[in-house]
Amino acid sequence: MSKTKVTAEEALAFHLEPTPGKFEITATVPMTTQRDLSLAYSPGVAVPCEAIAANPETAYDYTNKGNLVAVISNGTAVLGLGNLGALASKPVMEGKAVLFKRFADVNSIDIELDTEDPDEFCRAVRLMGPTFGGINLEDIKAPECFIIEQRLKEEMDIPVFHDDQHGTAVICAAGLINALHLSNKKIEDVKIVLNGAGAAGIACLELLKSMGARHENCIMCDTKGVIYQGRTEGMNQWKSAHAVKTETRTLEEAMVGCDVFLGVSAKGAVTPQMVASMADNPVIFAMANPDPEITPEEAHEVRMDAIVATGRSDYPNQVNNVLGFPYLFRGALDINARAINDEMKIACAHALAQLAREDVPDEVALAYGKNLTFGRDYIIPTPFDPRLIHRIPTAVAKAGMDTGAARRPIIDMEAYELSLKSRMDPTANILRGINARARAAQARMIFAEGDDPRVLRAAVMYQRSGLGKALVVGRSDDVKAKLEAAGLGDAVREIEVVNAANTQHLNTYKTFLYDRLNRRGFDRADIHRLAARDRHVFSALMLAHGHGDGLVTGATRKSAHVLERINKVFDADAEHGAAGITALLHKGRIVLIADTLVHEWPDEEDLANIAERGAVVARHLGIEPRVAFVSFSTFGYPVSERAEKMAAAPKVLDRRGVDFEYEGEMTVDVAMNAKSQQAYPFSRLTGPANILVVPARHSASISVKLMQEMGGATVIGPILSGVDRSIQICSTVSTANDILNMAVLAACKVG
Repeated sequence: MSKTKVTAEEALAFHLEPTPGKFEITATVPMTTQRDLSLAYSPGVAVPCEAIAANPETAYDYTNKGNLVAVISNGTAVLGLGNLGALASKPVMEGKAVLFKRFADVNSIDIELDTEDPDEFCRAVRLMGPTFGGINLEDIKAPECFIIEQRLKEEMDIPVFHDDQHGTAVICAAGLINALHLSNKKIEDVKIVLNGAGAAGIACLELLKSMGARHENCIMCDTKGVIYQGRTEGMNQWKSAHAVKTETRTLEEAMVGCDVFLGVSAKGAVTPQMVASMADNPVIFAMANPDPEITPEEAHEVRMDAIVATGRSDYPNQVNNVLGFPYLFRGALDINARAINDEMKIACAHALAQLAREDVPDEVALAYGKNLTFGRDYIIPTPFDPRLIHRIPTAVAKAGMDTGAARRPIIDMEAYELSLKSRMDPTANILRGINARARAAQARMIFAEGDDPRVLRAAVMYQRSGLGKALVVGRSDDVKAKLEAAGLGDAVREIEVVNAANTQHLNTYKTFLYDRLNRRGFDRADIHRLAARDRHVFSALMLAHGHGDGLVTGATRKSAHVLERINKVFDADAEHGAAGITALLHKGRIVLIADTLVHEWPDEEDLANIAERGAVVARHLGIEPRVAFVSFSTFGYPVSERAEKMAAAPKVLDRRGVDFEYEGEMTVDVAMNAKSQQAYPFSRLTGPANILVVPARHSASISVKLMQEMGGATVIGPILSGVDRSIQICSTVSTANDILNMAVLAACKVG
C-alpha cells in the first residue's frame, strides 16, 4: 500500500504561498459606493444595533453570529507534538477554520490564548461569547481540557465542544456501530478494551457507555496498566469514573478474549500476539497518530477476521474528526442551539454509520481511486462524500430539537435539507425543480452504455430515486457482473436490460433505418451492423419508436462520434437547428454558453437559431433569458470582419420577432457586468446577460473549460436542444452523478 509523503519544504511553501496563512476575510455586502458605506457603517449600522439591544435574539438575524465559530487553543497539546505554545498552534487552528468552511460552510476564526491557567482561559472565552454562535476547543492538554470544557458549558449559552474529545468519540462510535453490525455482535454484550486514558480515550468510552456499552465490560488502560477499582497510582477523577473490578493488570492480559480494542495511545502499543488472543471477528481501532498502535497489515497477518480502523488516510476506515465537528456545528448553529448534547452526538454517529451502508457516489470513488462498498474495509464514510452536508446536520438538528437544545426549531426539515445541499452544491437549486418534474414524468430512460460501471450506477440511482424506469442497453451477463463488482448485485432484478438479441423490434428498427439511409450509401448489411451492433444507434432507434421516453449516452465515446451516430436516426445537426447549451454555475450565478456541441462555425442565421435554443433551455431551467452575442468588439468598436456576424445576428432576431431580450455584439464584461452596461444606455438588455452566444464551437469549448479549470465553475451539459426527442450526451469524464443529472434533464425534456 502506497503511503503519502509530504516534505517539510512542501508544507512550508503551502502555508507561505500565495499569501501567508490559510484563509482571508471576504465581505458579503457591496462596499463600492458612499451609500454602501452609509448602510454598512454609520449611520445605517445604528438600526440593527438598537434592534439587538431591544431583543438579543435578533443578533442571529442581523450579524454573522449564527454562522460563526471560534476555534480556540492554548497550544498545550498540539497534534502529537506536545506543548508548543499558543503561537505555534496557530497553523493548526487556521487549518481547523478552513475545514469548517470547506465541509459545512461554517465561518470560523482561530483564537490562540497565551495562558495555561484554566481560570484565565475560561474568563477570556466567556468574555468573547457574544461574538460567536459556538466554541470549538482544540489541542488543550488533559486534565485541564476537562475542567475548561465543563466550566464553559456551565457558564455559556452557546455550544462548547472539545473536538479532541468528542469529535474522536463520535467518529469512533459511528465506525463501531458498523463494525459490530458486520461482526453480528451487540454493543451491550461486547468486551471493550481502551488504551489511552487521555481526553479522547475517556470521551470515547463515555459516549459508548451512553449508547449501551456496559460499564463492567469496559476496561481502560494507561501507561501504568489497567485502571481497576482500588488503584491509586496515576489516578484522577476522570479515570476513576471508569475503574472496574478486574484481576487483569496489563493491556496484554485485558485483551485476552476481548471483542473491541480502542487505541488512542502510542505506536506499537499492541503486538500481533495480543491481536491473536482476541475473540472471533475482533474490532481494532488503532487511532494513534501519526502511527497506529498496530498497522492493519500486522493485525491481518495473525487475524484475517479482524476489522481494523486507524487515524490515517492511507489505510481503509480512517477515523477522521472532519466527518463530525463541521456537521455537528452546522446542525447546532442552524437551530441556534444552547449546547451540543450527548443525544446530538449519538445522532451524528448513527447518521454516519447509516451513510456508510449506502451506495457510494462516483465522485468519492474517483477521489480515492477505488470503488467503496460497505464491508470490512469501508465502515466509515469518507470526508469527501457530498451527502454528508445534508445528511448529518439534519440528524443533529432533529436530536437537538427533540431534547430541547434548540432556540429556533426548524419547521420544514425538507426545505432545510435542500438549503444544506445548496450550500455546498451550486447545482442543487437549479436541479431541485427539474428533479421534481422528472419524478412527476416517470420517464422510461434509456441508458445506452450498459458496459460502463458509471452508467450502471446512474441507472440504478435513477430507478431507486423514484424518477422512472431504467432501460439499460447491454449484455445481460456483462451488466450483472459489473453490478456485482460495484456492490449492486441486487439491482439486476430492478433494471431492464435491453439488446438487439432480446428485442422483438429489431426488424422494425432495421426497416426504419433502411428507409432513412438507403439514399445515403447504406445497404442492408450496413443497416444490420448499425441497428444490431452499435449501441448508440440501437438506443436511438428505441427512442424513435417510443420504446423509451429519453436517452442518455456519450460516457464512453467522444461527443462528435456519438452525435454522428444519433444523426443516423434523428436530425440532430446544424442544418436542422440543433444546438448544445452548457450551463455554468459559479458564485451563485448561472450562465449558459452556446453552442458547445453542434455548430463548428455558425453564420448569423445559425447564431440566431442558437440564441433561440438557448432561450428555450433557460426557460426550461426556470431562468428568464437575456442573450448577449459576445465578441472582442462592443457595438462596432473595434471594427473587424470577425465581429460582423455577431452584430448581424441580433438583426435576424429582430426580423423573427422573438420574445426574449438580446443584444450584441459586445465583450463579455459588458454582457455580464451591470456597471459596465451603464456606459451603453441604448442597450436592450435590462440586466446582466445569462446566455452568451459565442462566435464558434472552439471559443465555446475554451470558455467552458477555462471557467471550469481556473474559476472552479460547475458545468451542466452540453444540453442537446432542438431535436424531436429528448436526448442528452454526457462527456467521457462524467461521474455517475453527472450522468444521473443528464438523465433528469432528459426526463424533463429540457431543450
